[in-house]
Amino acid sequence: MPRLATGLSPVRRSAGLAAGVVGLPIVTTVLVELRSQLSLESVLLLYLLAVVLVAVIGGILPAIVAAVLSVLLANYFFTPPFHTLFVEQRDSVVALIVFVLVALTVSVTVDLAARRRVAAVRSRMEAQMLSDLAAQPVTERSLKGVLEQVRDTFAMTSVALLVRRGEHDEIGAIVGPPLHGHPTITAAAGPGLRLVAEGPELFAEDRGLLNRLAIAAARAWDTQQLAGEARGLAEIDRLRTALLAAVGHDLRTPLAGIKAAASTLRQKDVAWTEAERAELYETIEESADRLDDLISNLLAMSRLQAGAVSVHLVATALDEVVARALIHLHGDGVQVDVPDDLPLALIDPGLLERVIANLVDNARRYSPRGTAVHVHGSVEAPGSVLLRIVDSGPGVAAKDRDRMFAPFQRLDDRSAGGVGLGLALARGFTEAMGGSITPSDTPGGGLTMALSLPVAT
Repeated sequence: MPRLATGLSPVRRSAGLAAGVVGLPIVTTVLVELRSQLSLESVLLLYLLAVVLVAVIGGILPAIVAAVLSVLLANYFFTPPFHTLFVEQRDSVVALIVFVLVALTVSVTVDLAARRRVAAVRSRMEAQMLSDLAAQPVTERSLKGVLEQVRDTFAMTSVALLVRRGEHDEIGAIVGPPLHGHPTITAAAGPGLRLVAEGPELFAEDRGLLNRLAIAAARAWDTQQLAGEARGLAEIDRLRTALLAAVGHDLRTPLAGIKAAASTLRQKDVAWTEAERAELYETIEESADRLDDLISNLLAMSRLQAGAVSVHLVATALDEVVARALIHLHGDGVQVDVPDDLPLALIDPGLLERVIANLVDNARRYSPRGTAVHVHGSVEAPGSVLLRIVDSGPGVAAKDRDRMFAPFQRLDDRSAGGVGLGLALARGFTEAMGGSITPSDTPGGGLTMALSLPVAT
């Protein structure tokens, strides 16, 4: 929408004045040549036409100047005695007075009509603009769209919606260059919200539209916040549903194993051999360990999502952490190559053990029987050390790699157990320590997890 004002612009007003000051003498020169053939009334009608044209071009002020100039020219050149401002005939006086009144009346009427036409066009464009903004879907772009509309409509350089946070204002959204702290315009948008902009001064009549756009920006902001809360509630509901499913299946499975083995051992009418008893005891122990791991992961995820994970960063040798994390797996399908001369990493050893254990457990779960998971340590970039956990399993499609880190997510449901928290915890703990996990394809097939950790300085 172009910038409009209900009054005429200075350019048009200047054009009207120029038309009157230059055009009327030219008209007079032509009429003087025809003076013997025209009556005073005819000359005044022609001057009236010229005044109307000036009013259309420049508005009321140039029209008044043209009317006064016209009556002086008509008196001087076409009213006896010629070339004086004295009027000897009463009818001529009446004609000149009536001419001035009619010229002024027509000029005012034309100017009012022009103003009403501009106002009508403006109102129609404003209504269309506000309607288009209201029809936009509720996204972050809808708020930016309102601010862009303010900037384009009022020719501003920067427009922002400020949100009150305690004693200070924060920028909720902005379009254009950063604000310099001296806004040209400001408008209350709602409780705790202000619309500010930097650029040229506004016409007084632009204030109404600015206030309506500020309210539209506030509504877009509020709706955007509600949409964000709704997405958060939906995610909480999804996690709750997934947790219930995990409790209903994955947690009950080891409990069922423990109960079945214990009930079997309690049978007094059966004489169990030592080997059978050892197998049942092993079943109980394995099921209890599995149950402990599941509960530990659930508690860790709840702390991670609540932002309550305690991180104690210390300079640590990676080979020692890897050895402790894989002490129960070393040689059992896992090959470790972490040199002891790697730079010390600034990490939380306990969290990193959990990360490595979860990544290796995930790699072993998807690796074909008889193949090994490889753990390599190296330095490939200044300021960081790299651990690679490499498997030769089916791999993960690039489009699914972000999704596999979501809590309670098991791609294609191929997992033999667990609640789908291992990778989510691994990424959360790694990022809490200032590191990152990047999945990639293993040459020849499989998945490689590159664990990047900061070097202790």
